[in-house]
Formats: sequence, structure tokens, C-alpha cells
Amino acid sequence: MFRMQALLRKAVYFSFFINSVFKQRDSAKRASSFALAALFVFHFSLSSAQVGDVRHDLCFGLSGGANMSFVDFSPRIKQTIQPGACGGIVVRYTSEKYFSMLCAAQLEVNYTQRGWNELIDDGTSNTYSRTTTYVEVPFLAHLSFGSEHRGAQFFLNAGPAVGWYLGGTEHYGYTADHPWDVSSRPNHVTAQYGRAVERPFEYGIAGGLGVELLTAVGHFTLEGRYFFGLSDIYGNSKADPFGRSANNTISARLAYLFDL
Repeated sequence: MFRMQALLRKAVYFSFFINSVFKQRDSAKRASSFALAALFVFHFSLSSAQVGDVRHDLCFGLSGGANMSFVDFSPRIKQTIQPGACGGIVVRYTSEKYFSMLCAAQLEVNYTQRGWNELIDDGTSNTYSRTTTYVEVPFLAHLSFGSEHRGAQFFLNAGPAVGWYLGGTEHYGYTADHPWDVSSRPNHVTAQYGRAVERPFEYGIAGGLGVELLTAVGHFTLEGRYFFGLSDIYGNSKADPFGRSANNTISARLAYLFDL
């Protein structure tokens, strides 16, 4: 009980820090900041809160998969899913087993494609999509249940993630019969076209569920993950065209890890 209260206090203090640094203005972002803070504090408290059987297991591997992304714009832009790819390296350190739960810290360095695909229904037959690429570093608490040595495990990953924008490409779709025409766009929202990403640093919350198969030749994992962006890709002051422009990504990932 005392450990949980101390953990909660740390999360409150850290959320105040996030709000002051990034100047969150609305209640949804303040709530998201607190969730991020709680995950961050919980994640880095795993190694020090030795309440179960101690483990010192380290594994390393590679991951890859597919993304389905969109950007949460305000004012709203109607969208469909933008496909992309993801992949990188994974390092996991298991520190303890508490009852039937294995507690680990997982660090990743990933290349990931995000972006958005507009659903333009103003009668022009125009299409538009943008692919953005990032290097992403999630700091995850990895909690697993099941066989420890051979067999299957079910796991939960959750924690903060930061990233840096590497570049992107725009795709305009139009023809001679249907030229590019933005005069009839809903709500006259057109500032995104040709506008470069203004905030290359990204941060948010990542969480996923999956299954892991432990074999004699290594660990094979399948995971579904969601990234919820707390930062914006464009400026969000009163003078800027967008109050919110945050990346959101659903990914399906496969990974292979081996014990060190």
C-alpha cells in the first residue's frame, strides 16, 4: 500500500512536470500526460521494486511489421488509414517473477512510417496522402504470463515512446479532367498541403498485447500495438491553423529474440 501511494505521488509530480514543460492546455492532454507519467514511473520502478523471485535474464532481437496510421487534426480532416512499415531492434531485461507474472523492461529503437490519407469527398475526385518517417524509441514495461522456459506466454507492453522526424513524402492525386482544386474542401481546411513538419520531436504512449512462443532456438512474438501521440507535428498556438495534429498508429509486429 505504501509503495503504491509513493508511486502515485511520483506520477502526479511527473505529470505536473510534463504539463509545465509542454504546456498542455486541455483536459484530455492533461489526462494523457498523467497516464504517460504513471507508465513512466511504473516502468522504471520495476527494477527497484524487488518483491518476487529475482531474475537476471537478458535477450536481444529484431522486429518488423506493418502500420496503419492517421493524424488527429483539429479542425478535423476526414481520413482513411495510411499504410506503412515498422521495424527495429529490441532489448529486454527480465528482473523478477511475482507470483505467475514475469516483470521486464523493454527498450526498442525502431524505424516507423506514419502519416495520413485524406478522404476527399467534395466532388473534385482529388486524392492526397502523406507518409512520414520517424526513428522511434519506446521505453516499455513488459509483463508476461505463462511458461517461463518452453511454451507460450501472453504479454502486455506499455510505456512512453519518443521519436524524431526523419522525412516524408506527399502524394497528390488529380487528372487533367479533374485538376487539383481546394476551393471546396470541407471547412476550408487546406493548410496541411505542402506544409513541412514543424515539430520533429515526438512523444506519446505506446501499448500492446501479444503472444510469445519460447523455443530451443529463441523467442518468437506476435503483437498488436497502439501509439497515441501527445505531441503535435505542427505548431498549435492561436495563430496556427491547427490546434492539434498528433500521430496515431496501430501496428502488427513480429519479433525474434534470443537469450544473451
